Amino acid sequence: MRVIMTGGGTGGHIYPAVAIADEIRRRYEDAEILFVGAERGLEKTLVPANGYEIKLLDVQGFNRKKLLSNVSVLKALRGANKEAIRIMKEFQPDFVVGTGGYASAPIISNAHKLGIPAYIHEQNAFPGVTNKMGEKHAARMFLGFEEAGEYFKEPEKHIVAGNPVRAGFMNVDREEARKNLGFGKDDFVVLAFGGSQGAGRINKAMMSAIERFNGDHEINICLATGRNYYHAILDELKEKGTHIQDNIRIMEYIDNMPEFLNASDIVISRSGALTVAEVTVCGKPAIFIPFPNATGNHQYFNAKAVAEKGGATVIEERDLDNEKLIAAMVDMMNHPEGLADMAEKSRQCAPVDAVKIICDNIAELNR
Repeated sequence: MRVIMTGGGTGGHIYPAVAIADEIRRRYEDAEILFVGAERGLEKTLVPANGYEIKLLDVQGFNRKKLLSNVSVLKALRGANKEAIRIMKEFQPDFVVGTGGYASAPIISNAHKLGIPAYIHEQNAFPGVTNKMGEKHAARMFLGFEEAGEYFKEPEKHIVAGNPVRAGFMNVDREEARKNLGFGKDDFVVLAFGGSQGAGRINKAMMSAIERFNGDHEINICLATGRNYYHAILDELKEKGTHIQDNIRIMEYIDNMPEFLNASDIVISRSGALTVAEVTVCGKPAIFIPFPNATGNHQYFNAKAVAEKGGATVIEERDLDNEKLIAAMVDMMNHPEGLADMAEKSRQCAPVDAVKIICDNIAELNR
């Protein structure tokens, strides 16, 4: 079996593709899997780090504000289409799977022209442009959220699968995670993060929470600032004369996210599709603060899908003030029964069988 996986730009497109590739490789020992991504995307480093070969296309998105700058984008796209065809003719895949991002468009559209079955996975409740355009070329559209179906045109192709999550998030024992991380069995743990690059507004709000609860051992706060903010935050605390106590952990980045998520009581984060999937797989009540500039405001729709089922609270960034966030944290901590109910409803939103659903359907269609 020979498979091309394509998608990237952000971890939200890359990690679902890696999870699908891992399952294909687990099922078929002889599977040969090639990733195709964009030269400017994170896939350039993340895919090889996960053990897969990748070829890169010179492709990028359109600038909707500066239309004249798209002349070079169109020129690059023509070149990317030619390269995509060359790669597929050389590799001869049995099928291709796209997860969104600029690089997936040349592969998905040209696979259709070459008679190669193409499958698309859309992670968000509000779909990206690339996947909406690719629907007509796809044999099946796998949806991360049922709500995404409203924005596509061929419902007969749709299968609600959820978002693929790496197995490591599902197999962590909470007590073991707490022991490994140095938390007590009954500690109340708040985990806040804004992605690998961080989120300035979340960091700012959490700084107020840190100053409020510093030394208060009824609550533990873990903040992953992102690499762009870490040193500035430490410098600011130093200037204020704030000496961080042992109930506060400020980290640049979290490498062992499965352990931290499973050890936490509540999560404060953005609501990219992958983050929402990981949070719900771990059954964690969340305060989602959607990134307001995400394309189509899709992070809001992702968060809303969980909040409407009772598994999360949504605070839009325009409505976020530091005291409001602190009040929400305290309210959740002081109502353990309500928190337990939120946890169960969060878990009910989890896409536990996403990879299985996707791979089972592809296998059925490629017999």
